[in-house]
Amino acid sequence: AVAVLVIACPCALGLATPAAIMAGTGVAAKHGILIKDAQALELAHQVDTVAFDKTGTLTVGQPRLVAFIVPPRSPAARDSLPPEGAPAPWGGPAALGGAGEAEEAQQLAAAASLQSGSEHPLARAVVAAAKARGLAVPEPDSVRAVPGHGTEGEVGVASYLIGSLRWLDELQVGLGALRAEADRLQAEGATLSALVERTTAGLTLRALMAFADEPKAGAREALALLRARGIRIVMISGDNRGAALAMGARLGLAADEVMAEVLPGDKAAKVAALREGGHVVVMVGDGVNDAPALAAADVGMAMGTGTDVAMHAAGITLMRGDVGLVAGALDISHRTVMKIRQNLFWAFAYNVAGIPLAALGYLSPVVAGAAMALSSVSVLSNALLLKRWRPPA
Repeated sequence: AVAVLVIACPCALGLATPAAIMAGTGVAAKHGILIKDAQALELAHQVDTVAFDKTGTLTVGQPRLVAFIVPPRSPAARDSLPPEGAPAPWGGPAALGGAGEAEEAQQLAAAASLQSGSEHPLARAVVAAAKARGLAVPEPDSVRAVPGHGTEGEVGVASYLIGSLRWLDELQVGLGALRAEADRLQAEGATLSALVERTTAGLTLRALMAFADEPKAGAREALALLRARGIRIVMISGDNRGAALAMGARLGLAADEVMAEVLPGDKAAKVAALREGGHVVVMVGDGVNDAPALAAADVGMAMGTGTDVAMHAAGITLMRGDVGLVAGALDISHRTVMKIRQNLFWAFAYNVAGIPLAALGYLSPVVAGAAMALSSVSVLSNALLLKRWRPPA
């Protein structure tokens, strides 16, 4: 009876799962994968679809203003511009040469003013471009963010809005002579925004802005590694379709793997639609507007280089912001779950074999105690083998 009682002690069963989870999360953290939610660790090995946000996740997230194009004005409108060398109406930058350069400087300063309080990567690019040209950026007034579209406010005595071409279409503001240039820039993969002024005659286009970003180093190879594991990849972007497809092509993505012109508030709906299609979905993002999508996914992964809100909403944080760690997180999840199953098997095997032998009198209490201790040691040793894990190259 004593031998049966000793060998039936469920220590190995109690250690099987937590030992593997502690070893798995520990070695993952060592390699830059912070797993905050054990449920995320257990679900990640079932994932068959990974959805990526584009800006800041697959790209560097530091876009540059590569083109600032001011449409031609009528002669009467040109006559109303400040003369060469004179300041702008709000006391801003002086003209830099001809009337064309003077107007470009004036509109760039207005755009930078309107974006000066924003943390959006495109806004920072506009402000950086204005400062690089030595322009004085005035303080804006009554600035209001329009979710999913852009920003509007007053600069001096003028009222402006700045945002996506989709917003311009909704406001029925045409690109006019800049349409061909806009199509060319979009085909080259540029992200476009526009500066519009509210005048007594209505909304008037003042400038077209083109931004360029670069893929993260190793992002294309990281996506290829996921695809080799049989995982479907989706890129979600708020950019126009031309720019999103161009960036997708640079990352090795097909056209049907790119979701373009997705408003920030619709990302979570896109993720939910993937789940409703029977997929187990990981969402990878870094921004404030990615947080609802991270929470809506089966497993949320946030870039450690992103916002605190995104990291709080995600169950897994990739501390280095390396896209390659996504495959590593899925791999350590798979290996941890395998160790849990192996540990449970051996824990049950000890009891199934040992209890009948003890009940029939073949085991003394001393042998039973040794067998019970050996079962716990074997379970812990098997779990600690995870310490040898390395992320896939």
